[in-house]
This record gives sequence, C-alpha cells and structure tokens, in this order.
Amino acid sequence: MLKGKLKLPDKAKRVFPDRLGSLVAGFDDKDEDGAGGSDLVFESGKELETFEPNEFRSELESEYEEKSGIESDVGFRQRSDKDGAGTVSASDVIAADERRSDLAFELSQKEINLEKLQRIASSGLPDGGGLRATAWKLLLDYLPASRDLWEKELTENRLKYAKLKEELLLSPSEFSRRKEVALSSKEQHADNDVDGPLRRHEISHEDHPLSLGKASAWHQYFQYTEIAEQIDRDLQRTHPDMKFFSAESSMSRKNREAMRNILFLFAKLNPAIRYVQGMNEVLAPIYYVFSTDPDEQNAANAEADSFCCFVRLLSGSVDHFCQQLDNSSVGIHSTLSRLSELLKANDEELWRHLEFTTKVNPQFYAFRWITLLLTQEFNFNTILRLWDSFLSNPYGVQEMLLRVCCAMLLCVKSRLLSGDFAANLKLLQHYPDINIEYLLQVARDLSHDTSSFHLPL
Repeated sequence: MLKGKLKLPDKAKRVFPDRLGSLVAGFDDKDEDGAGGSDLVFESGKELETFEPNEFRSELESEYEEKSGIESDVGFRQRSDKDGAGTVSASDVIAADERRSDLAFELSQKEINLEKLQRIASSGLPDGGGLRATAWKLLLDYLPASRDLWEKELTENRLKYAKLKEELLLSPSEFSRRKEVALSSKEQHADNDVDGPLRRHEISHEDHPLSLGKASAWHQYFQYTEIAEQIDRDLQRTHPDMKFFSAESSMSRKNREAMRNILFLFAKLNPAIRYVQGMNEVLAPIYYVFSTDPDEQNAANAEADSFCCFVRLLSGSVDHFCQQLDNSSVGIHSTLSRLSELLKANDEELWRHLEFTTKVNPQFYAFRWITLLLTQEFNFNTILRLWDSFLSNPYGVQEMLLRVCCAMLLCVKSRLLSGDFAANLKLLQHYPDINIEYLLQVARDLSHDTSSFHLPL
C-alpha cells in the first residue's frame, strides 16, 4: 500500500465513514454538519401505479454527441398514457429552471454553501452545462468549498494520479526502460560528452521476467493479469445499451481504457480487497458525468477526477465488497439487517409477510441493490437522479440508500402481499419502472416510528 500518494480533502465523517484506512493510505477526514429535508406530503389513496419514464434527450448527451460524433443512447422508455404524465407541465419546467438558476448561482460564489448545495441537489441536479459534475465533486469533497482553492487541489490530485499510474500500471519492462533512459541521460550529462565504451546495465534476478521470487516485479505484475482480464470482461458488459460504454468507436474504447485504469489501480492499491465484480457499475455514473463535462480541461482529466471520487464514494461501503467482513458489524449482512429493521419499523405487516410467510429474505434481492447502489435496477438517467439524492444526503450515502430500498418495497406492497416466494422474488429482482420523485419522497418520509408514516394502499 502506498502512503501519502493521494490526499483526500477532509470532509465529514458523518457523510463518508473513515474506511479509507483499508483503501488508500494518507487520506484525511474532518467533521462538518449538513442539513436537508422536504415538506412534500402525498394524499392517501391507492398504491402508486408504476410507469416508464418519459423519453427525452438531455443536454448532457447532446454535448457528448457533438464531441464524439456518437449518437446518444441514454434511453428512456415511453410512459404510458394511463399515468396521466405523458407531458411536462409548465410548473415543472419553471421549477427546473429555478433549480438550475439557483445551482448556477451557488456554484459561482467565492465560498460554496455546502448545506444549500445539498438542499438543491436533493431535488435533482440538471443535465448539461457541467453543473452536475461540479456539484458531485463538491458533495464528494473532491473540491473544497472555497473556489480559490479549486485549481490548486485539482492540479495536485491530477499530478498524483499520473504518478500513481506511472508507478503501478506500467509493465516492469517499460518502467525499467524509462528508468534506464533517465539514468543514461544523467550519466551522459555527468561525463560531459566524453567518448568511451558503452556501458552494459545488468538485469538483477528480481527484475528478470522468469523470476518466481515474490519480490520480483514481474511476479507481482503477472499476479494481477487475471484481475485485469476480469475487469476487461466486466467493462464490456457495462451498460451494453449505451454506446458511450459499449461501442467500438475510438471514443468508447478510450472510455473503457480509462475505467480499466481506475479499477486496476484501485485493485493494486488495495490488495486486501482488489477488484470485485460490480465495481465497474459503481464507477460508470461518475466517469460518465465527469467525462461529459463541457469544460474541456475537466473532461480531459475525467479519469483522474473519477478515480479520486470513486475512492471517496466507496469509503462508506467498501466493507460490503470484503467477504471476510460479511458477518461483522460493518459487513453486508449487518446492512441487510438494518434494511429489514427499517421495513419492520415502517410496515410490520409487509415485513412479516416477506420474512416469515414467503421467506423472501433481503439477501435474495437487496444484496445487489446495496452493493451496486441501485445501478442495476433503473435506467441510467434515473440512476443519476438517485445519486443526486444519495450524495446530497447530510447523513450519508448509505442512510439514504437504505431509505430508498425500503421505499421500493413499500411502493409495491400490495403486489408483494398477494405474491408467493417465486412471484415476489421475480418482482424484486426485476423492479418495475416507477415515478422516481414519488419513490424519493416516500424514502424521505420514512421514520423509525411506524405511527408517523403511512403509505397509501
């Protein structure tokens, strides 16, 4: 593990628990308070009907098309007319414009008010203009609140990332070649161009490609070959419906290469965890948002920025990827138990039906929900909207994630109560399309006191 390679700007432990000791050494934390909330109340009535989101093309995707020449493919399926939401109302447009204006104004301030930014982001960040990219960097504490420090922080972290890549991602032969070129250059300068016999540089046993010693650079390099191959396979399957990730254009291949570097570097820096399948899905939204930033310098450095923010995001859930910790207080089973307790506190009838009647335990469906931050359950633009709420939650990503997972159960309560094991498992493993704003509101309204929350049936 490399110490002091990348400095994680200090933000609240409340938002991102200090799990980076097992990730990248040298990252710091500091406490800071936040706030957020909502007063929206839904009237009682029948259970929410699920629907497919409206089809539209965001400014963000249009900007990417102009840069890359690739047709946008962040897809939305047409919402059925029976939902009565086939068109966007004038009030929705006005509200969206107001949020965009508020966000642009806040991001233009010399000192960013992080609490205000959290409140704005919790309602959804606009596509286009690089606003989401900048906001996410602030919410993940990659950018400090003071705008005057942005350039310095970005330059330092991007240079450190480049150094990490040079040290850890180059093959031993390429690293040795560069080292030898640098050494020869120094020697030539010291000899002051004096003619003489060529010097032969001996290759040590540890630097030989056939060396089996554990200290051999080649032995360590070959150890990660299997991991690299697994990452490549997973990246080929990352959002196959999106040309940004899966096409064979030069731009798509460049995107996959950048993501491969990030995941491979993370694996090398964290030998206790390495790479776990699914990390590619967690990285995808971050890299997409940063690389489609219309600011050319930011887009050109999307790989470095994505790596730093990927580490920060995983800091609160990395133990979910560590099998040895599954049964510990910070492991995935403990988190699944918290979800079960949250459901019991808000709807004991549904909890009993799932837990005892049909025996559909959370590990059968929520393991994927939680470890992959719901990136497999919804379309891509919906994922971005969910992540706006996750990252802006003052109590942390995991707290809001569990609330949304519980709300997902409550929103299909009647179907779950009428279903058996097979039907319920299929429903939860293939969650239906839903009004995402309603789902988020249900999640925000959840309480540990069952008397304070009632979902209309």
